[in-house]
Amino acid sequence: MTTPIQAIRGMNDILPQHADLWRFFEETVQDWLASYGYRTIRMPIVEQTALFKRAIGEVTDIVEKEMYTFIDALNGESLTLRPEGTASCVRAVLQHNLLYNAPQRLWYKGPMFRHERPQKGRYRQFHQVGVESLGFAGPDMDAEHIVMTARLWRKLGLDGIALQINTLGTNEDRTRHRAKLIHFLESHLDVLDEDARRRLHTNPLRVLDSKNPAMQQLIEAAPKLLDDLDEDSIKHFETLQGMLRDAGVAYEINPRLVRGLDYYNFTVFEWVTERLGAQGTVCAGGRFDGLIEQIGGKPAPACGFAMGVERLLALLEDGGFQPPASTPAAYVLHMGEAADRMALQVAEKLRDGGLDVVLHCGGGSFKSQMKKADASGARYAVIIGDDEVLAGEISVKPLRELSEQTRMTVEAATDFLQQK
Repeated sequence: MTTPIQAIRGMNDILPQHADLWRFFEETVQDWLASYGYRTIRMPIVEQTALFKRAIGEVTDIVEKEMYTFIDALNGESLTLRPEGTASCVRAVLQHNLLYNAPQRLWYKGPMFRHERPQKGRYRQFHQVGVESLGFAGPDMDAEHIVMTARLWRKLGLDGIALQINTLGTNEDRTRHRAKLIHFLESHLDVLDEDARRRLHTNPLRVLDSKNPAMQQLIEAAPKLLDDLDEDSIKHFETLQGMLRDAGVAYEINPRLVRGLDYYNFTVFEWVTERLGAQGTVCAGGRFDGLIEQIGGKPAPACGFAMGVERLLALLEDGGFQPPASTPAAYVLHMGEAADRMALQVAEKLRDGGLDVVLHCGGGSFKSQMKKADASGARYAVIIGDDEVLAGEISVKPLRELSEQTRMTVEAATDFLQQK
């Protein structure tokens, strides 16, 4: 017996019984983003590996350990399944010169790929909604991103999600801070794990992003970047905080929040929850003013965020949320050769009237067909037998209420079902 082929670990099927929840979430997100003036952009799943090395940073977990990279057999080029969307979005904007006339508010959704240890809410193929604002300087756009995500949580009925913010300042701020941080960490080499020691001189800020419990006390005692900010960085951060207070958005300053990608500067933020175990971040982002130039464009400000779809859906399910069911208006039953031919035409005419209709296929008795009609969730059964064929009419039977079966024309049935 041939062994069945199964999905790759950490890459999951989305089954029909979950479709209503996914559709509800995606439709809610689309309406929410349209209300803020964001337009859709779609990028390829595969990009040149160099794009992510240049954008994310070579000394990061994503680039060093997590990317799905392969050599194109046709031309020997190194390609990578996208581990995140920002680099791809910026690449597309530059390639098509979208910043020529005006700043851009853009959003995208789709699968991302990272070779991680699968756990609740974290998979090797996972889905994100990403939002990028390119060409906007100043903390007002940072504030919009945070305020708009707070609105989405309200629209979804989610609570228990807390906002953490920090600032990474400018390159100059981080250069000043870097020397202090390296000196501090060098004096505690015995506490550093292998990753921290490797990053000590190449990217010491990443050490602060460590989740190793044995290092948390050391990380808490390390010098704070907030103490090395210049006047402009402090003003940017304080202005953002004032805007959040004015909008009624509660937040906590987390000086250890550095994010896992090298391209951030100034504002970084995370929305976190304790309801998903160790992987508590459901949405995160910040400002990345240097990324456009880093990828090869003219310098321009930028900021954005991404949210994990699976994690947010897990929160909705954990809270007992039930999405509106997607059910057909009618299920068309039929018996007999002439009725079989008529049923196909009737189903199409009902759909012409804007109705969702399931046509029974595969034969079977009227009794077995009626069971399938009931199981479909349809509100009505449309019945076609020899009598209906002779009369040129159909019978309409309610499935969700006690009411009589009624014979009528297809036109009359369309009007009737449209009103139900």
